[in-house]
Amino acid sequence: MNKPSVDISVISPAYNEQECLADLCRELNETLSAMGRSYEIIIVNDCSEDDSLNVLRGLKGNYPALRVLTMGKRTGQTACMEAGFLTARGKYVVTIDADLQNDPADIPAMIELLDTNKADMVTGHRHKRQDHWLRKLSTKVANRVRNWLNHETISDSACALKAYKHEIIPKLKLYEGLHRFMTTIVAMNGFRVVEIPVNHRPRTRGVTKYGLWNRVFRSLRAAFAVRWMQRHVLTYDVRELED
Repeated sequence: MNKPSVDISVISPAYNEQECLADLCRELNETLSAMGRSYEIIIVNDCSEDDSLNVLRGLKGNYPALRVLTMGKRTGQTACMEAGFLTARGKYVVTIDADLQNDPADIPAMIELLDTNKADMVTGHRHKRQDHWLRKLSTKVANRVRNWLNHETISDSACALKAYKHEIIPKLKLYEGLHRFMTTIVAMNGFRVVEIPVNHRPRTRGVTKYGLWNRVFRSLRAAFAVRWMQRHVLTYDVRELED
């Protein structure tokens, strides 16, 4: 991972989101510029089959802070996040969905908690979720199962809007599907996680890429893997004998 050279890196994995990308860049640019801090926007194109890549090429000319990564083949959200993490140059690293349902206006409050050393990671809680009832139900079930297995109380671990201190990211080993468990992975490495309410907007363009099977059953499989990791994490105190 690169050494910090800007204040904030925002990472957004994108798959077939050509209709959302221009507004995503505009909103991120407006929010981050108003903060008066240096920043970069990293959009990771997950081998989109629509015109996303050409849209991003055009946007690079309008936004000097925009960086575009493109995966060689479709690899999923976790791999895109890790690619963004390894490329990010920010003191703080933010992840956000590309579908415009997360609100960039929530980023300053998250950064403030990191700035004041009240947290090592801040995760959003979509307290007024703007989704179809079946999608909300599947996420609610998945959250309850995760919390039961992993002994946590996080209300909305699947919320993509998260902020991290740069220095904790190299400690986080990711595997396929574990982007849903970032709060657990961060906490089991001894870092402080704070959850705050964030805005959530209805999807007005494009379609969701994940259905009930992905949200519940694949999440359950990954939850058992994370539980195994929790039980086998190495924690010890060692001292060298002095002469």
